[in-house]
This record gives sequence, C-alpha cells and structure tokens, in this order.
Amino acid sequence: MDQKIYGKGRALRGELTVPGDKSISHRALMLSALTEGETRIRGFLYGADCISTIRCLREMGVSIESREGESGPELLLRGVGLRGLRAPERILDCGNSGTTMRLLSGLLSAQRFDSVLSGDESIRRRPMGRVIRPLTEMGADIFSERGDGRAPLHIHGRALRGISYESPLASAQVKSAILLAGLYAEGESRVIEPGLSRDHSERMLRSLGVPIESRTLFDGRTEIRLRPVERLASFPNPLFIPGDISSAAYFLTAALIVPGSELLLRNVGTNPTRDGILEVYRSMGGDISSERNRIIAGEEVSDLRVRHSKLHGTTISGALIPRLIDELPVIAAAAAAAEGETLIKDAADLRQKESDRISAVAEGLRALGVSVEEREDGMRILGQGEKLSLREAEIDSRGDHRIAMSFAVLGLLEEPGSFLRIHGSDCIRISYPDFFSDFEKIC
Repeated sequence: MDQKIYGKGRALRGELTVPGDKSISHRALMLSALTEGETRIRGFLYGADCISTIRCLREMGVSIESREGESGPELLLRGVGLRGLRAPERILDCGNSGTTMRLLSGLLSAQRFDSVLSGDESIRRRPMGRVIRPLTEMGADIFSERGDGRAPLHIHGRALRGISYESPLASAQVKSAILLAGLYAEGESRVIEPGLSRDHSERMLRSLGVPIESRTLFDGRTEIRLRPVERLASFPNPLFIPGDISSAAYFLTAALIVPGSELLLRNVGTNPTRDGILEVYRSMGGDISSERNRIIAGEEVSDLRVRHSKLHGTTISGALIPRLIDELPVIAAAAAAAEGETLIKDAADLRQKESDRISAVAEGLRALGVSVEEREDGMRILGQGEKLSLREAEIDSRGDHRIAMSFAVLGLLEEPGSFLRIHGSDCIRISYPDFFSDFEKIC
C-alpha cells in the first residue's frame, strides 16, 4: 500500500493517547505466561509484532483472550507457571518481531522440549548470533539452521547454568534473553553492559518476586544480577501498560517542526532508559513540558505538552544511543528542519533493524533535497531551518514501520498542495496500526 502525505500549511492542534508500549507488551505476555493464575492486561499494543508473541505462546498452551473489560479492551491471560509450557507442534512463527525471537530464545533454551523459531524474510536476515553466544555459554543447545547466526533457530531445551556475560553492546533484547534463561539456570546469572539499556525486564521481574539487582559500576558500565526462583508471584491485576514513547515520538516531532502547533500526548511512558528523545529535543531548543508525572505499574508516566520550536542542530552519540535507538529515524527528520548540523554517531546497530535504517533515512532525505552524509555508524545532516524547502518525492519504506512514519511526519513540511508518496506504508501495522488515523485527527 502507498500513502500520500500532503503539505498542510496549517498548525497541528489537539491531544492524543498513543498506543501501549511495544517492549512492555511483549514482556507482559511472556512473564504473565510464566505466572500461575490469571492476568488482565490493559493498554496492550495490538500491533503485528506483539500479536506474533501471542501466537507463539498459544502454540505452547497459553490461553490468551481479547475481551471488553470494565474500562475498555483488555487481554486475559492464564499463566501456566515456570514449567508449564508445552512443546509446540509446529515451527514458532515470530513474524517480523526481533523481540519475540530473541526473548523466546532465552526462555525456550531452558524448557524440557525442542522448538524451532523462524519468521518472515526480514527477520531471517537479522543477526541472532548476539543471543546465541551467551545462551550457548549457559549450556544451551541452540543453533542457526543456515549456520550464519540467522533464523531459523533450532533449540533443544536442556538444563542451564548461570554465567557472567560481558555484552559488547547495550542491548535490552540480549540482556532479557539471558535473564529469562537465568530464571531456570543453576546459580546466579550476571550481565554487564557497556551502558544503560531499557530496563523493563528488570522492573517486571522484580515485581514478580525475582531476586534481581542492578547497579552502575565505577567505569560507567551497568551490571545486572539475577538468581533463579521456583515460581513467580503475580502481577497487579489489571496490569496497565503505558503509552509507547517511540510512538509518541512522531507526534512530538510533528508539533515541533510545524509552525504554530501545540499537542498534548497523554499517558506516555517516560522510563529514564527510554526518554533520550526528550533530552535531545530539549537540547535542540524544543518546548516540551511534562505534566501529571506519576508511576503506573512500576513505570514512569507523563502527559507531554509540545509546542512548535525553532530547533538547532546537535550531536547524538555514546551512552545516549540506546535510550533512543528506535527514535533516531524521526529525530533525523527533525534535524532536516533544524538550523545547522546534526551529527548522529555510534549508532551502527541501526543497520541491523527491520531495514538498514541509516541507508533508508539518508536515501529518503536526499530524495527530498536535504543535505545528508551517510556514515558507517550514523549520518551528518545539514538542516535548513525555516529555509527548508522539500521536493516532491517517492519514499521507499523498505517495509520498515519506523521509516514510513518518520517520513510521514517530514511530509507535513511539503508546500500546500505538494506531497510525498510513501511506498509500502502498510508496514506501520507492526507497531502502530492506527497511525494514519491518529495522524489525520491532529492534522
């Protein structure tokens, strides 16, 4: 499907509640499945990636129902306990979801049955060696069918041992795979990361009674220690999932770059390991205020009010990257509308996402007439500020939801009556099925 985005020539106004957090939705499903009893989940993200996790868990005997609750739609999940998963009768299809595949790799490595994880063409191109290595150190029998560290992954469940693993990159998915395997391992599991990665898994495990500790070492690295348990406690019922800051990012950006705009985004998760985009935009001169700050189900949540601002270029690098890795494509769009140079570096992992996002963003910006230099680990963008004049262009989403939505936002700056066309825009269903509907509400 293609989508035309027309230049509006008018301010954006209104308020939105963005869909539930994708990372938390995945983890809520997997961990609820390992508890005993029922969990009601509200605010769940009904995107294609999270539905892949539902599909895989159902294949292993977990009952998951969607129903209308007292306060809106909710999921009802009946946990089977730590040892209650059943051997799947067929290959577990992870679709396009790297989170599903990597986290289930850790969980399935410790089960008493064999399994195979696969997915669509995109995910079969993505590197899984980063989880295979530490799990193998724990004693897991896991291998790539093609021998290249990519899916399909064959897993022969067996007893595991705790390890001390120094990860070469700050990756919440790698860390979470080790922690899920560590629930079953003999002895303590320890993960050291070069910096801070999103910590939803640690928070949720702690709330389930798992002995888990996190601390920052003297050299700035992060250490997480987990000890196994016999059973998990229960989540609060219902379990509330906050809005996804990665989804809010598109509307934050739209309001910042379209003159005269003001938006209120409600119930956005602002976990400190995920709020890098707020830090960057404020450093660029963005007018973003946090209102009604509160804690819901162990996660920081705020309403975000954002107003049009004259942005200036900045440098984004180092420890900041894991805190906004998924938002970098839309930040690049904002950089095109900012005054001066923006440099993004230390972000080579962008090349290993649903698409090569460095290449995809650079290609799209060039098509629109923006000066951009692609680099191995990022890009250099020369923003034109108020002088920005976009060409009409055809943008290839490359089947990547974040590319499609990022360029939809930038397309608002086309001259009234002009447009950009996004090819393959239906990929938004992966994380934000109602994106274009919400887009129209405020445009």
